[in-house]
Amino acid sequence: MMANVGDRLLVHGHVVGQGDRHAEIIEVRGPEGSPPYLVRYADGHESLVYPGPDAIVEPAG
Repeated sequence: MMANVGDRLLVHGHVVGQGDRHAEIIEVRGPEGSPPYLVRYADGHESLVYPGPDAIVEPAG
């Protein structure tokens, strides 16, 4: 998985009734766009994320 600052991270919910989570990538800490990513969710919460197979990167644009 590769990403750039400004891209969006979409993490699909794991449990029935749990919605998807969207976050903006604000920092890429891995080499050449690889994880981990520092992300900011819509509620302002920031977290360091190592995305799993349930996540996709949506390019900024």
